Amino acid sequence: MRWNNLFDDLESQLEQELGAEQLDVAAEEERLRLSRLTVRERLIALHRTRPGDPVRVELRDGTVLDAVPTAFGRDWMAVDVRTEGVHRAAGVLPLAAVRTLTLTRAQIPDTLVAGAADEPASALSARLGLPFVLRDLCRRRAAVAVALPGATLRGTIDRVGRDHVDLALHDPAEPRRESAVQGYRIVAFDQLLLVWI
Repeated sequence: MRWNNLFDDLESQLEQELGAEQLDVAAEEERLRLSRLTVRERLIALHRTRPGDPVRVELRDGTVLDAVPTAFGRDWMAVDVRTEGVHRAAGVLPLAAVRTLTLTRAQIPDTLVAGAADEPASALSARLGLPFVLRDLCRRRAAVAVALPGATLRGTIDRVGRDHVDLALHDPAEPRRESAVQGYRIVAFDQLLLVWI
């Protein structure tokens, strides 16, 4: 009788230790998964679980925007910027320009959902970099406002290089004509905070 109790007790202890070990392994796997998350993946997860939710974005220069992500590329996101809940403008936001994101308590867990940001390896948007989007704006001859640290330039993108854009400065209300151009600027990608469309 005593031996049966001893074996039952040992079996119970072993089960507890195995269960604790499995919990430790699961916790470590979750910590490893979280350590691999990027800001882009967390924003995509939030966009998929809470489409239309604004995210407060602080840019490198201290500018704060309430932005609703609408599309994602490899190193950028398209946003609708809202002021007091009203759509103000659309823009292209390089992810490198983001200093901080301010999320609500309810949004944080949604950014951590496993698999929510998974995309097929062949997803076109995941391969499109910022230069591609800027070349499209150049091709369309769209009037843009380019936010830089301490300045905003308005005009049309004339050319897109590997790491810069050529911007013809003119009044955005006027079409880009040589007579309307007030000057030209070459702007490095790493200085771009936001391209308003």
